[in-house]
Amino acid sequence: MTTTSQEELFRFLEDRFACAQACTECARACATRASLVDPDGTENQELVRRKGILCAEVCDATCRVLSEQNQVDEATIRIQVEWCRQVCLESAHVFDEHPGAERTAEACRACARACTEFLTTLN
Repeated sequence: MTTTSQEELFRFLEDRFACAQACTECARACATRASLVDPDGTENQELVRRKGILCAEVCDATCRVLSEQNQVDEATIRIQVEWCRQVCLESAHVFDEHPGAERTAEACRACARACTEFLTTLN
């Protein structure tokens, strides 16, 4: 293995781990945010709750896909990570409109950035 290919492998593994870690943190933040919203609240609160649940589930699934060694092909990983990136960005926009959800919005943006960086590694 050449030095360049070793460096590429290390970068791939580091970016994959960083993405999985960001997904875990985002899932936790979104699940917490969703649990804090009154299920019988306003339409806006219901949107925040639904986005929080969806984002937590997608991030959790993405983390599982990234954690599976060689059991998932690259195309499946790419699709899952891109889906996660999109859901995180959409969720961040919803959380921006909800007072007190700033940290959750930032966790979503951090996860989207990590997904983008990992997707770049795959190219």
